[in-house]
Amino acid sequence: MVKKKSAGILLYRVKDKTPEVFLVHPGGPFWARKDAGSWSIPKGEFTDKEDALTAARREFLEETGTTLSGDFIELKPITQKSGKIVYAWAIEGDLDPEELISNSFEMEWPPGSGKRQTFPETDRGEWFNIATGKEKINHAQSDLIDELIAKISTHHKL
Repeated sequence: MVKKKSAGILLYRVKDKTPEVFLVHPGGPFWARKDAGSWSIPKGEFTDKEDALTAARREFLEETGTTLSGDFIELKPITQKSGKIVYAWAIEGDLDPEELISNSFEMEWPPGSGKRQTFPETDRGEWFNIATGKEKINHAQSDLIDELIAKISTHHKL
């Protein structure tokens, strides 16, 4: 069985020597009442036909409406509980969560009803300090935050 792969971007900013990370909350009825451990970096699946960083930038655009460019910091891939491997990059930047624009998906809801409804891939995004971000993010992805902090602490004198 081929393992699924995702690529994503951990956007960060530093305000008054305090780093913050931008995370998104998945849309749809399954995630509506879930919070801690449910947030994620903007990411999505890709195939071997696409470069992982290209996929990560595409997914960030699809889930936030924002195009990123600049010096991406490659992070070590992590494996989620599902077995999915997540390839990630970090980049310093800023965006207004109120201006988030997300692609949507369609699914049968409620289950067995025969009715199809449309939901956003991400229903909201938010900036979090590191401690809160680590509480909110999918547990396996918290390693990405740890690695980010290790990589930027000298540059930003944290």
